[in-house]
Amino acid sequence: MTKYAKVFQEMIQKHKTDFESFAKIHDLYRLDKRKYQDEFNLEGEYIMEIIRSYEKRLCSQMEKGSNSVFSAKLADKFLDTVRTVFPLIDFIGSKITS
Repeated sequence: MTKYAKVFQEMIQKHKTDFESFAKIHDLYRLDKRKYQDEFNLEGEYIMEIIRSYEKRLCSQMEKGSNSVFSAKLADKFLDTVRTVFPLIDFIGSKITS
């Protein structure tokens, strides 16, 4: 298993209840974006803090040296793994108008 996959699994396991709660609102948001937008954004902010802390932990040592390009690619792979579970994660913080 790759390092980013291990970090992803560790994150999901340590914050299982948070991610289960977010999964429910994520699924509801998928069905009705307008109705669940505020709740999705609120829960999503907390989830993104968790994700960013693990992303930082994964890449922090590599950014110090000549591996900064590799670090960016590793972060992208980590976030792609998150997107496989939560495809609408990039919509956190967005507002639907009209």
